[in-house]
Amino acid sequence: MEYLLICILIMAFLYASVGHGGASGYHAIMALFAVETILMKSTALTLNIFVAGISFYHYQKAGYFRWKVFLPFAIGSIPLAYLGGTIEIQEEIYKGILGIFLVFAVLKMLGIIGKEKKEVRKLPFSIGIIFGGILGFFSGLIGIGGGIILSPVLLLFRWAKMKEAAAISSLFILVNSISGLTGIISSGNYTPVKNLGLWILIVIIGGYFGSYLGSKKMSNKKVRYLLVFVLSLASIKLLLTFYNYIS
Repeated sequence: MEYLLICILIMAFLYASVGHGGASGYHAIMALFAVETILMKSTALTLNIFVAGISFYHYQKAGYFRWKVFLPFAIGSIPLAYLGGTIEIQEEIYKGILGIFLVFAVLKMLGIIGKEKKEVRKLPFSIGIIFGGILGFFSGLIGIGGGIILSPVLLLFRWAKMKEAAAISSLFILVNSISGLTGIISSGNYTPVKNLGLWILIVIIGGYFGSYLGSKKMSNKKVRYLLVFVLSLASIKLLLTFYNYIS
């Protein structure tokens, strides 16, 4: 248990440093430590709310947040994140979808996707709503905030710069996590880990220092490579489970 909580602390710190809530990382750690699948979705979204909220506070305070970019994504995502949260899918399918999202997390951490561009383009409002809706649904369905996908998309299409993307993604993760968790609770499926209060305290500590340093200036490439290794292991484990299920 001690090693699991240390890993959760590190995840919160690293994800918060780039404006993320860390749900994909928490899922990865819980998968590696064989936490019951039924506990993962509720736990990850709950932790997400605290870390993403802290991240947004620091990045917004530093002046990086842009309402015009955030709003269309949020309009599309919030109702569909709720809908996704009400749906329970088969364990093997859940693990397969989560494994795919962890691949995106690895690519983002390696800098393969989501590289910063100098020029910033205007976001088409309707495109933001559509994309936000799709991302919101899957966020609620598997228990992530969606920032691990939104952030590189904002950079890829030049809709925001690096720290602007972090600020926008942090609030996007916060509202999606609240909406998805509301859907889970309303459907009577809220089942977090037993010692949730301790987990929350740990991610608050990691999230605070991670987002504080990340919103200023921080380089942690070596530690991120370790994070990539952990996420890769978890992704392989989940995808192998899904492959064995469909084969």
